[in-house]
Amino acid sequence: MRPVRSLWLAGPEPWLPDAGPHAARQRALCLNFGFTGLTAPAIVESDPSDSEIRARELYTERMAKLRQADAGVINLTPWRGPSCAASAAFEAGVLAGLGKPVFAYLNVADEIEAEYVDRVEAHVGAQRDEAGVWRDGDGCVVEDFGLPETVMLWAEARRLFVIITEDTLHDLTGLEMCLDALALYAE
Repeated sequence: MRPVRSLWLAGPEPWLPDAGPHAARQRALCLNFGFTGLTAPAIVESDPSDSEIRARELYTERMAKLRQADAGVINLTPWRGPSCAASAAFEAGVLAGLGKPVFAYLNVADEIEAEYVDRVEAHVGAQRDEAGVWRDGDGCVVEDFGLPETVMLWAEARRLFVIITEDTLHDLTGLEMCLDALALYAE
């Protein structure tokens, strides 16, 4: 097993209004556990004339950090809907494809939101059909395995912690729990 020293931290954090200070808190917490936390830069508006160039630069920077990381901690907190930030899901997949261990957490405001199907129901009005299958407004099946996230994200995570908190976008309890688990894994 390759030693775990650096961690890619993925989630909605680059879009937060306090992205810089929040990422600094995340990196400091990683250091307390003996890891180097790698975070994405804050997302800021760019000049429309170079937006495609800047987007490609951001992608290249993130891919380099994903390759550099020994493992990942993915914040799967629902963001702008019932699911995690799309970039966090992509980055978890890249890490998995690179054979790097993934640990994850998600913050929810209420225990009712702890299961994926319940969040989908709340956001898009899913309901059970006559056979008892959950379907969304378009009639598509909604994954219902009683899990906090979709199967592909849940199953890839070595550990996935669900945290009930009032501050879903800033609570670092899940990160700390992942770091605890990673410290044991890295021994």
